[in-house]
Amino acid sequence: MMLVEETAVPAEALPVAEFKAHLRLGTGFADDSLQDQVLQSFLRAAMAAIESRTGKILITRDFSWSLTAWRAAEAQALPVAPVDQLIEVSIMDRLGEETLLDPESYWLEKDSQRPRLRPRGAFLPSIPTGGTCEVVFTAGFGPWSAIPADLAQAVMLLASHYYEYRDNQSLSAGCMPFGVTSLIERYKTVRLFAGGGAA
Repeated sequence: MMLVEETAVPAEALPVAEFKAHLRLGTGFADDSLQDQVLQSFLRAAMAAIESRTGKILITRDFSWSLTAWRAAEAQALPVAPVDQLIEVSIMDRLGEETLLDPESYWLEKDSQRPRLRPRGAFLPSIPTGGTCEVVFTAGFGPWSAIPADLAQAVMLLASHYYEYRDNQSLSAGCMPFGVTSLIERYKTVRLFAGGGAA
C-alpha cells in the first residue's frame, strides 16, 4: 500500500501570522517577512508529524492510495481521516491496463476515525493478481480555521519546539513534547487487524 499526497498545502494556507504571534516575534518592522519561509518549514514539519501520529489530515488536500488487495470485500477502510469525497477509483491489471470504476458502483462511508470505501452491491470488484487499485480522494478538516482547537494548538506547540531547538542535534529521533502528545492522544486511531477488517 502506498499513500501519495497529490496536492501540497499552499504557503498562503499556513498560519504564519498566528505562529509569529505564538512565538511573540516582533511586528511592524520592514523585515517582518524575513523569516516567513523558515516559519513555514517548521509549520509543515509539525503538521506532517501530527498527521503521521494521528492519521488525521489537517488542511484539506488530495491524495492517491494504491493497494494490491482489499482487507475485506464488503468495505475497505481508508488510510486517513476525515475524508470529504472520493474523486475516482480505478483498477489496473498486471499488464498496466486501467479500468475506471463507475462512481455509482461505490460510495464513501464518512467516519471521523476510519472512513470506508463501500460497494453499492454486495462486494467491491476484485483486484486481479499482480494488479492494483488506486483510490483518489480529498481529505482534511478544511482550512486552518476549521481544524479542531486542540490539534491546532498541538501544531503550534510542536512547530515552536522545532523553532526553539532548530540548532540542537542531540534530540532523540521522534522527540515530541509531552504537551503535544497529550493534545493529540484522543485522535490516534485504534487499528484492529483481527476479524472483520476494521483497520
